[in-house]
Amino acid sequence: MDDLIAARSQMALSLGFHIVFACIGMVMPFFMALSHYRWLRTGNLVYKNLTKAWSKGVAIFFATGAVSGTVLSFELGLLWPRFMEHAGPIFGMPFSLEGTAFFIEAIALGFFLYGWDRLNRWFHWFTGVVVGLSGLASGILVVAANAWMNSPAGFDYIPPAAPGEDGQYLNIDPIAAMFNDAWFSQALHMTLAAFVATGFAVAGVHALMILKKRNVEFHTRAFRIAAVFGAVAAILQPISGDISAKDVARRQPAKFAAMEAHFETSRSAPLVIGGLPDEERKELKYAIELPGMLSWLAHGDSEAEVTGLDRIPDDEEPPVLITHLAFQVMVGLGVLLMLTGLLYLIAAWRKREWLNKRWLLKLFVISIPMGFIAIEAGWTVTEVGRQPWIIYEIMRTADALTPMPGIAYSFYIFTAVYISLSIVVVFLLYRQIKMVPEIYDKP
Repeated sequence: MDDLIAARSQMALSLGFHIVFACIGMVMPFFMALSHYRWLRTGNLVYKNLTKAWSKGVAIFFATGAVSGTVLSFELGLLWPRFMEHAGPIFGMPFSLEGTAFFIEAIALGFFLYGWDRLNRWFHWFTGVVVGLSGLASGILVVAANAWMNSPAGFDYIPPAAPGEDGQYLNIDPIAAMFNDAWFSQALHMTLAAFVATGFAVAGVHALMILKKRNVEFHTRAFRIAAVFGAVAAILQPISGDISAKDVARRQPAKFAAMEAHFETSRSAPLVIGGLPDEERKELKYAIELPGMLSWLAHGDSEAEVTGLDRIPDDEEPPVLITHLAFQVMVGLGVLLMLTGLLYLIAAWRKREWLNKRWLLKLFVISIPMGFIAIEAGWTVTEVGRQPWIIYEIMRTADALTPMPGIAYSFYIFTAVYISLSIVVVFLLYRQIKMVPEIYDKP
């Protein structure tokens, strides 16, 4: 394994684990706050017990998210020093503000966890809301930094005069860098994805407990709160996906072409479902084609021209196979979750007898991993589809790599650390779910 692949693999591993912890940490506080609100309004102890149970889960994911996020911050400097040297002063503001949001979240979580029967009831509830809002802000700010890598802004760039020299970054504007052209579409898409993945995963776990007939009232109320969040977000997600697709088609035509395995520039380009790209022969096999739909998706016009990979220089072409397959996985799972969400909302609104049907609960159990697989696939599209650039059309990933040798060993060590961390988290969550009936107040 060469150093570039090892460094990219280590970042992919770290981000792949962190994004799961971060998404759950962003979203579960809202479940917790809604359950807490219902307890304050109704006095039903089941909601109080549910709030306490979820707050412990929030604490677990806050801790693991903080650790894995800190590792990512160090990795940016250690593995990609030239990137941080030039990019740090430009897009440092969202990282700084993310640190502020993190501290607010930590303080509010401390108030919430230790404020039971010590603080005013409504102020105590408000601290839980602050945990959710600050966690959400933290996630959006990090996504803004990533969006800057896809859509660099907030500076004037003078290319190097000779090979081997550095370009110059002048007239830096951190506000323009943070609110770059990609930040809104990426932040919206990622936020909804976090609610979809966490909503369905949490609802699925509680659905499993209902099927096993364990503490049914507790898990039923938990299931319905999580399912509503997940279902609504899943139905809204295609709207954000359409916004993101049009944005990528405009700013990053190479990534868009790789996502769709669109090898030849054409008008009335077909949208493909499935398919296996052959990068050597520049063709897509075994795909279902929907005529004109790709042109409409990209530009809102079924007759519009869509740039293909034939117009992208060979040394700037992203890996097509990985990008296309990841995109298909993301979209396919998103559609399945959207349909499941629609079924649940129909059941809650019109067909309430469905809510207790085993088939509906089993759908949610099957959906437990789907949202997070879709998120991992989506980030694969975002990062692999941008290659060979670390800063789009300005700095190549290979040029930002540290000269330090032995990165492969670092990758192996971090792999072991993250696997161990995941085992610990799963064990703690399993123990927490198993102990629910015994550790809380009785009606």
